[in-house]
Amino acid sequence: MEVLRRSSVFAAEVMEVFDRSPTDKELVSQAKALCRDYINSRLIRAGVSWSKPEYNTPVPGGKLAEVSTILLRLGDELEYIRPNVYRNIARQLNISLHSETVVTDAFLAVAAQIFTAGITWGKVVSLYAVAAGLAVDCVRHAQPAMVHTIVDCLGEFVRKTLVTWLKRRGGWADITKCVVNTDPSLRSHWLVAAICSFGHFLKAIFFVLLPER
Repeated sequence: MEVLRRSSVFAAEVMEVFDRSPTDKELVSQAKALCRDYINSRLIRAGVSWSKPEYNTPVPGGKLAEVSTILLRLGDELEYIRPNVYRNIARQLNISLHSETVVTDAFLAVAAQIFTAGITWGKVVSLYAVAAGLAVDCVRHAQPAMVHTIVDCLGEFVRKTLVTWLKRRGGWADITKCVVNTDPSLRSHWLVAAICSFGHFLKAIFFVLLPER
């Protein structure tokens, strides 16, 4: 079975870009590394066995690890608010998980709908939650290879839609500003972005329904 592999060389390259202005390619590579980590976290939480433990390594330490921690934390908040939205994604979209084309088209259509009214970190987290939810569905339905397809799709979407926005903010590290301390009152601040993302995702579900697939 294929697994998500990240070499130490790649990890070093990903970390190096936090010391300077990242290129488009580097931002996409980071996006995919973060997606792998997010998906791994959700697969573990779902109790889904899909690869050998030694391959479930975290993103490299330093700034990228901090970004991943924040992304997962915000994802926890978002999924706590609307748990049913980010589960059973394939069933909500009424799609088959046996076709790479169907999975790709559905994910990209949902992604496009999430960002129709602009880009915020809340919507970015929503995108990752959708990717992870769909990945869990794929593994549960004996389609683990589709996880790689989802990661690649997210990377391509970031390249086409989010790179310019990310560069204006100095890269992925900007997400750390969403959480400045551990005060529980932060939840009310995060709710604003989360609810916005939820509304766009609901519209996406109805827009992307693909009958008889």
